[in-house]
Amino acid sequence: MSATILKLGGSVITDKDRAETLDGPGLERSAAAIASAIGDGALEDGLVIVHGGGSFGHHHASEHGVTTTEGTDEIGPAMDIHGAMETLNRFVLSRLHEQDVPAIPVHPFSAAHRDGSGTLYLPTGQIETMLEEGFVPVLYGDLVANTGAGATIVSGDELVTELARALEANRIGLCSTVPGVLDDDEEVVDRITSFEDVDSILGESESTDVTGGMAGKVRTLLELDAPASIFGLESIDAFLAGEAVGTNIE
Repeated sequence: MSATILKLGGSVITDKDRAETLDGPGLERSAAAIASAIGDGALEDGLVIVHGGGSFGHHHASEHGVTTTEGTDEIGPAMDIHGAMETLNRFVLSRLHEQDVPAIPVHPFSAAHRDGSGTLYLPTGQIETMLEEGFVPVLYGDLVANTGAGATIVSGDELVTELARALEANRIGLCSTVPGVLDDDEEVVDRITSFEDVDSILGESESTDVTGGMAGKVRTLLELDAPASIFGLESIDAFLAGEAVGTNIE
């Protein structure tokens, strides 16, 4: 099935300079836009939301040294990170419910895992059924059990990638605090069709920062079949209405 996938970056919904602090206006603005688009019938094929960790998950992950590759097998650090993300997810769900969005959580720690090589496995049957039944699934950056490493981080960007492929998404949107990929003059790059279009801006490193680096986002989105956009919060309504906004990656 097809659906629109929207990622709300952690910097959009939290104050990343203060541990476990919401950006209330940013979250409420996002929820209102989503509710409006659903009410207008702009998302007939369904919507899946993924949100980042912002000052909730990243704060604890950094404190305990847990990354997408370095894990923990201690219950204290695991519950600190997962508990903070559950708290943020409840805030997100609460704001969506206030706008009558039929949002329902999907907890990656309970649903996904990595094998010994670090490959992520995310079953999506439950998400497909939620969409068919009219719900809006909401996932988030979290911990996942990792063979031989205890528990490691799964980023929101990784989840977007897995969902886009499994659900054959028709559109992907990454809502951030920047209006798109910026060139050397701080102007938005309208369209990217290959990494060579922006390698002088983003760098040619082979490493991918799956927790949010712009180069990693662009590389990953280029590999997907669905058209994708990176845009600022001011453009979320237009994206959900089907318009081209920010930087379009094809």
